[in-house]
Amino acid sequence: MENSKNILIIGDMPGYGKMGLAGMLPILSNMGHSVYNLPTALVSNNFDYGRFSVLDTTDYMRQTIQVWRELGFQFDCITTGFLNSADQVELLRDFIDRQRKEDILVVTDPIMGDGGKLYNGSTRETVDNMRRFIGTADVIVPNLTEAEFLTGLYEGAESLTDNQARLVLDGLRAYGPKSAVITSGREEKTGQHVVWGYDGGTEECFTVPYRFIKAHFPGTGDIFTSLLTGQLLNGKSLPQAVRKAVDLLERLIFMEQDAAERNNGIRIEKYLSVLTE
Repeated sequence: MENSKNILIIGDMPGYGKMGLAGMLPILSNMGHSVYNLPTALVSNNFDYGRFSVLDTTDYMRQTIQVWRELGFQFDCITTGFLNSADQVELLRDFIDRQRKEDILVVTDPIMGDGGKLYNGSTRETVDNMRRFIGTADVIVPNLTEAEFLTGLYEGAESLTDNQARLVLDGLRAYGPKSAVITSGREEKTGQHVVWGYDGGTEECFTVPYRFIKAHFPGTGDIFTSLLTGQLLNGKSLPQAVRKAVDLLERLIFMEQDAAERNNGIRIEKYLSVLTE
């Protein structure tokens, strides 16, 4: 493809399940890009199973980045997800700074929590680490819970007014990202499920409504980030990219909603043709 980019995905790699790197690699590869990965942790399976094992890969990351630096590897786009420690935050801040060039796209999903609370293993220190990290990004894509914890505003609230959502977007921007997208939002007055966003290019806020399907699948945030990144690399504006990513993710959830096993996440490879329609 003429617009093929070198994309580096940084995040956790599960041994069992389609989330993290396992969910993102096939989507962006199917879009015609050259996709590489740097795991921040090896995870036995999704945490929803209740039992899991996590192997921290910070030493491997440090050694790998040094080798890549010596070899002169460069990337057009970097996406980041789950980060396992303050050491990883500082390591990746330096790495991204060294990779920085005029046309690079950096997309960060500050994975920490959902449903009004932090994930098991995430702490206030995790929140502080992410506050220091999100300034490296061109676009951040926290869900509503993560946005609330990052800004310290309306923590635990499951819905916001439009004015409150703008205050949260302003709070996120204060940490340095150019643009911000809040997923899993809900308008307090109408109950409508929405994505709120601020486009740093146009300096305008926007809202994208979507149909909520009551079916929980781990990894939908990773899918959304992949689809959004792919659309941005294809030249779409941020509101356009969000709209397309929302529509495609909604379609995937609808087609998988009756699956007997949901803890594994959505079976990405089964629907790759749908994602390129």
